[in-house]
Amino acid sequence: MKKRIITFLFFVLLGTWSFAGEIVIDGIFQGKNLYVMNPFASSGVGFCVFEVTVNGKTSTDEINSSAFEIDLSIYQFNLGDKVTISIKHKDNCVPKVLNPEVLKPKSTFTVSAIEVGKDGTLSWSTTGEAGKLTYIGEQYRWNKWVKVGEAEGKGTPNSNSYSMKVAPHSGNNKFRVKQVDYSKKPRYSPEAIFKSVSPPVSITSKKFETEITFSGETMYEIYDYYGNLALKGIGSKVDITSLKKGDYFINYDNLMDQFKKK
Repeated sequence: MKKRIITFLFFVLLGTWSFAGEIVIDGIFQGKNLYVMNPFASSGVGFCVFEVTVNGKTSTDEINSSAFEIDLSIYQFNLGDKVTISIKHKDNCVPKVLNPEVLKPKSTFTVSAIEVGKDGTLSWSTTGEAGKLTYIGEQYRWNKWVKVGEAEGKGTPNSNSYSMKVAPHSGNNKFRVKQVDYSKKPRYSPEAIFKSVSPPVSITSKKFETEITFSGETMYEIYDYYGNLALKGIGSKVDITSLKKGDYFINYDNLMDQFKKK
């Protein structure tokens, strides 16, 4: 009877620390392994981590040491494959994954073609993507790069095609796309050059009381005297009733100007 009680208590204690904590990392296989710092258990017996699984399969890596490697090469993953790693640990201790960034999507795309069509569509083709990241479309106007749209990356290394609607200004235009990964460093495409035959847009308003009118549809930005963005959009007129009286700067078409709200 005594032996049964001891055995029962053993399994109760085992269950207590077996589910004490779990670190789950979801990511994308980038061809690199993970390294884990593994402290001693709070009891002083054994190490903190007692089980590691990769996509539901128990890892065969040696985890009974102060630091160990989770070898992902044995699973025959392809670059860009989804990976879920579970690290189960005992109570009152926490292991530390030293390089979790190796499973985060990385911007690796190469642009094979990029152009703007006559219908105002920016199109580009890529290869070599290694994880889903958003493409941000930009246009150079008003002496800066301005965001003009987004497209969700497919994240696969084979050839991928994308497009987004843009609004070219009169004259020569420059467009590009970029991605920003965990490193916070943007990766840019080559520039797409496009010459618009549309006539230049001008401001046709005589008074600046309730609205500003343009000779054609255009992208615009309005800033107050202190450089704060007040209004932005695309259209042939702008409702300025919400603006306080005073001096403002306005960007439109490929021009920069200013006006006084009356």
